[in-house]
Amino acid sequence: MAADMDVVALFRKELELCGVGPGTSLAVLSEGDVRAGHATAFLAAAAELDADAFQVNIKKKPGSFFGPGNSLQGNGPAMAALKSVDMVIDLVGLLWSKEQTEITDAGPRMLLVIEPIEVLQRMVSNPDDRRRVEAGSRRLAKAKELRITSPGGTDVTYRLGGYRTAEQYGYTDRPGRWDHWPGVFLYTAAEEAGVNGTVVIDTGDQLLLPTMRYVVDPITLTVESGMITDIAGDGLDAELMRSFMAGYDDPRAYAISHIGWGLDARARWDFMGTDPAAAQSMGMDGRAFYGNVLFSTGPNTEVGGDNDTLCHIDIPLKGCTLTLDGETIVENGRIVPEEMRVEGR
Repeated sequence: MAADMDVVALFRKELELCGVGPGTSLAVLSEGDVRAGHATAFLAAAAELDADAFQVNIKKKPGSFFGPGNSLQGNGPAMAALKSVDMVIDLVGLLWSKEQTEITDAGPRMLLVIEPIEVLQRMVSNPDDRRRVEAGSRRLAKAKELRITSPGGTDVTYRLGGYRTAEQYGYTDRPGRWDHWPGVFLYTAAEEAGVNGTVVIDTGDQLLLPTMRYVVDPITLTVESGMITDIAGDGLDAELMRSFMAGYDDPRAYAISHIGWGLDARARWDFMGTDPAAAQSMGMDGRAFYGNVLFSTGPNTEVGGDNDTLCHIDIPLKGCTLTLDGETIVENGRIVPEEMRVEGR
């Protein structure tokens, strides 16, 4: 397959942000014909930068899925190859998996890239995104309490301090560090049993991975000691959420996972409802859009926990207020601290 030269140029810019240059060893992990164009373009871009690049193409297993259900499981030779390089481009989706942790623990930095080209072109990161995320991370890492409120009735408190802060700014240039292109946001998780209150998933909020839908009828979650104890709502959205989570037959599915906020001014809240490319998207616009509060359920392994349930829902909440130890970080969907703000927003 010939590479699209515009895409090669785009991917070269991304690899340059990641510090790829002469002698860098780089592996592109792919799965059958899925995102074959991405793989070809990354290899071509790496060649332009005089990197030592190769492709690890694995067979897609029946029923395999993003994250812990990935096709790399049990493939020792592929794992050995991926652990031997400086950087891995993940076109499969290893997030939340033991395979991802094993690879990055061995030293390679890893970049997840699964969004369609149209999204990648619109959401290219830059060093200022990194600066703003790291400014937020310093605040989040030292905070002891995070609180979210909203006009719709959300009022939930997180007791922090037990897990690491994850920074995503769309590229990675340090050994062992994972990131995801695109998306500019940050998050952590509460201490075990450290989340209590009410979360209202309101009209216009999103249920992502795998439901990928905007909420029409509000859903009210009761959270006690870090677990969802009730999912209330009379509409279809609440019924779908109840059915989806119950289908895993796993009590850990109801645990509260990561919490954070979005800082990407290029991300579009309305993307899933207005753009044809959304059909191939995994919802990074929703997770990253500027001023959202990213509430999540299920696994917490990405920030150091041991809950590896397969049931995971990311829920970007609009128009909320988020405070850290009483300091307002997001106010009604607006970023407040100057060092995190985008000029004009």
